[in-house]
Amino acid sequence: MTDRTAAVARETAETDVEVTVAVDGDGDSEVDTGIAFLDHMLASFAKHGLFDVTVRCDGDLEVDDHHTVEDVAITLGSAFADALDDKRGIRRFADRKVPLDEAVAGVVVDVSGRPLFEFDGAFSQERVGGLTSHMAEHFLRSFAMNADLTLHADVDGENAHHEIEALFKALARTLDDATRIDDRRSDTPSTKGEL
Repeated sequence: MTDRTAAVARETAETDVEVTVAVDGDGDSEVDTGIAFLDHMLASFAKHGLFDVTVRCDGDLEVDDHHTVEDVAITLGSAFADALDDKRGIRRFADRKVPLDEAVAGVVVDVSGRPLFEFDGAFSQERVGGLTSHMAEHFLRSFAMNADLTLHADVDGENAHHEIEALFKALARTLDDATRIDDRRSDTPSTKGEL
């Protein structure tokens, strides 16, 4: 198996982001986005997906959290796409449901090379710490578009902290399942021959 790692940087007038990803990691993370709850979600994503992830973002948080969340998701998604390269040998499809107390989130993914995002659900409170709750949906969308994933997600609950955390954990577990190497496969999992 090749070394499935990547490092991606993105610099705009609004943010300066640096990300590293090791798909076959131990769940270690070093995260500093300036948004404590987003840091918590990214650390949870790394831990439950067994990905090694570093994220550093200097964003215009004096404006709001939008640019930071979006650009971190774009950069992290791009890093996953780079790390997976031609996707040779991966399982490709996966789905998971993850509960967190009263909340439950579901994620279905196809590492398809054809980005698409669908979301069903709503968040019970407007904010969790420094994160505007609806930005969790935007994070998933931006991540999916830049990681070249078909990603369907849904969430239900009564507490936005639980709802968002369940989503990030479900994304992690699903992406871990879909990117695992299937020892029976030596090619790219597509009748087209490529993804």
